[in-house]
Parts: sequence; C-alpha cells; structure tokens
Amino acid sequence: MYPKPCWNLRSFPKGERNCYNIKVKPDTKYLIRATFVYGNYDGLNAVPSFDLYLGPNMWTRVVHANDTNKEVIHVTAGSQSLLQICLVNTRTGTPFINVLELRPLDPKAYGNPSGSLKNLFRWYLGPSEVPKIRYPDDVYDRLWYPRKFPEKLWMPVATHLRVNTNNMYNPPEIVMMTAATLLNANATTLDVDWILEPPTAQCYPYTYFSELQTLGENDTREFSVFLNGALVYGPLTPEPLRANTVFIALPKQCTDGKCVLQITKTSRSTLPPVLSAVEVYTVMDNPQLGTNGSDVTGITDVQRTYDLTRLSWQGDPCVPKQFLWEGLTCNHSDNSTPPTIISLDLSSSGLSGVIPEVIQKLPHLQQLDLSNNSLGGAVPEFLANMNSLLLIVEGNPLVICTIGSCVDKNGKGDRTKDVVVPVTIAVVVASLALIICALLLFFHFRRKRSPGVVELEGPPPSNMQDPDDALFFPIHSESEISL
Repeated sequence: MYPKPCWNLRSFPKGERNCYNIKVKPDTKYLIRATFVYGNYDGLNAVPSFDLYLGPNMWTRVVHANDTNKEVIHVTAGSQSLLQICLVNTRTGTPFINVLELRPLDPKAYGNPSGSLKNLFRWYLGPSEVPKIRYPDDVYDRLWYPRKFPEKLWMPVATHLRVNTNNMYNPPEIVMMTAATLLNANATTLDVDWILEPPTAQCYPYTYFSELQTLGENDTREFSVFLNGALVYGPLTPEPLRANTVFIALPKQCTDGKCVLQITKTSRSTLPPVLSAVEVYTVMDNPQLGTNGSDVTGITDVQRTYDLTRLSWQGDPCVPKQFLWEGLTCNHSDNSTPPTIISLDLSSSGLSGVIPEVIQKLPHLQQLDLSNNSLGGAVPEFLANMNSLLLIVEGNPLVICTIGSCVDKNGKGDRTKDVVVPVTIAVVVASLALIICALLLFFHFRRKRSPGVVELEGPPPSNMQDPDDALFFPIHSESEISL
C-alpha cells in the first residue's frame, strides 16, 4: 500500500521540459526528494523513463519509475530565491511525478565544496521489524531502510534504553537503538559494500556508531574505519548510548566503482566492531552556473506582468542552452560567471497597456523588441538608465517615443535628431493640420492689412519619417528623454 501522497500524480505529455519554480532561502542547505509511483495510471502498462534536472544541471535519469525515490542535498546560492526542478522528456514515455519535498538541513552537516550530493542509499542495521523509518522519528524526514545482513556472519544488537542522538546529523533514535556486530567474537572486520554508477563517481560515506551493550570490566571495543583499505578514521571507541558519526572531509573514488567499507577492530580490542547505520552520497557536479539571479527575477516578473504562457518559459531561462527560453538571447561568454539576458523579443505577443517598469529589472538587457503589439503611452523615463538599450516599438498604434538616437531595423536613420514613432504620425498630422489652419486664418486676416504676404509652403517637419520603417531607440542618458 502506497502512502497517501502517492495516490495522485501529475504527468507532462506536452513540452520537452516542464519545471517547478520553488521559493527557497538563499545560502540554505536542503534535502530534496522526488517520488515516482507509476501504478499504470494511463493503462498502457509501460513504465516511462525521463531525466530530472536541478536548476540547469542534470540530477539523474529516472528509469523504471515505479515506487522510486530520488534524493539530493543541495545548497542554494547566496542570492538565490527560486529553485527550478525540471522533468525532461527523453521520448521514452511521459514524465510524471507524485511528490516533491524540500527539507532544510543543519548547515554544518553533509559538507561538500564541489557540488550537490546525490543519495545512493541510507541503511540501518540490526533488527528490521520496521520496513522504513522517516518522520517523525527522523526530524529531517530522511528515509532509512533496513539492510539485510549475512546471518551466518553478523548478529543484531539492540537496546530499550534511550540513546542520545544530539549531533549535527541527528540520526533517528530508533536507528541508533539497533546495530549489527560480528557473530564470531574473534572475527576482525565487518564489511559493507556497494557499487558506484558511474564507476568514476566520487562518494561520501557516513557511518553511525553507538555502544549499546554493557561491557565487562575487562572488555574493550575499539575499531577503525577503512574505505577500500584506506584509513577513514580511527581508532574509535563508541560512546555508550550516544550517537557517533564518522565521515570524510573529501570525496573518495573506488576502483572500478566497487566500494568496501571495512569496520576493523584494533589489536587491543576484545570485542568485535559494531555498526548502527550507514548512508552514502555521490558527488553531483554542477558545471553549469544558473542565470544571473537579478535577470531570473526580472524575466519572471515580466512573465507574470504580461501573463505570458509560452511553453518553453520554464526552468532556468538561459541554461542549458538546448532549453533556452523562446525569444531570449543570453551572454555565455564567461563560464566562470552566471549567464545574463541581453535580448528579449516579445514582438507579436498580444501585449497591451503601457511598457511596464519591470523591464528595468533586467539590468543587462541590450535589445528589447516590443513591436506589433497593442502597447500605448510614452516610452517610460526609466529606460534612460539602461545604457545602450535598443528599443523596438513599431506596430504599436499608441506608443509615443520622443527619445533621440533612432535607427530602423537595417541600422538606417539619423542618430542625432529626436523623433516620434511613425505609428503616431496620424495624431501628429492631425495636430499639424490644426496648426496650419490657424496659421492660414492668421495670414488671411493679416493679408487684408498687409498686401503682398503669401501663404506658408514647404516640406513637412524634419522629424517625420516613413511609418513603414522599424525603429530602434538606443537610450543613453536621462537628458535625452522627453515626455
């Protein structure tokens, strides 16, 4: 029987990438878990496979997604307020998801300077009456599964006494009240093995110990922890009824991806080693930096303001490049800094109203195409602060621009004169007609008093252009804006 949160799912038959935008706290360590239970919901009896992305980087491939959990520990960036988790269609079935969870962790736990950490497994040893341990036993809602051990070599150890688990990893007390030890008291090593995928992956093992037995006056339990023969920590004497966590500061590789964790008693120990639990994580490198945080906030506000529903506008706007949002151009020139949005094309998007102030939240924007919409009003003054911005507003019947330095799409035009957007010429002509009529009346009456004065004739004002020309408006300073 599946837990209640898994009774429903959401599938994504449309689009290549579908994402959840999750509000997060900057510089915070999260345990993120996605759960997939297919249950033949579509009647096809074909379990799909698809990719899972964390921000711009590949998290994992979800294969045979039936009763599957994927966990990662991830630290948000110092300025990050949104985290995108995306399902990507690999044309091997329709992506779906049942549950997506985020749990904040102790910032000192699970250190990894090189990237996020993908959970490979999390086992507890000893008696296994409980098939799975999680919240409320685990304050972080980690999932702990019983590990079946070789009964001819190991034996369970348990206590009914309280165990102090107060450390930064905070393992569940019920986990630390059980353990496994060697059946043969003279045996020296307790082994736990696993396979890395890919074989070149780097891993972090975390081991949990506690002394659960009352030792005799002459008894000693002391051991060291090795990974594939290399010392991890030791010697260690587990504290009575207190959780001890052993971990490594830097990740390790295993030959051909085959790892063996060895808990080996020392020469002075009279008792075999014990082990309560072990969890292993592999390093998830994050080679691709996400889009500049200010730009993400800005483009999200633009999307919300205009109620844009473009299917590709999900996840990170600029990366990965194959999922670049439609209408955006991004600057990827420097791999050591986040990409920025330098061009936004919203032409023919059915926009109305005035040009919104949220545009100024895109500080790196160099070109903005708003042509062929139903926008109106004067080009706002705040655009003057966006140096070297090229603004295209042709095809908007009510937009008025009196900002200088205008060129058409082919780069033609006089950059030294203030202009009015051609689509407003009808209004301008009407105004000029009134002025001309007034002048004609003026000269008509003056002619009666001053013979020889003629009517005004000549070319139209120099700031009028062909209304079929598209115009760019590079804005350099506030002084060039006239409202």
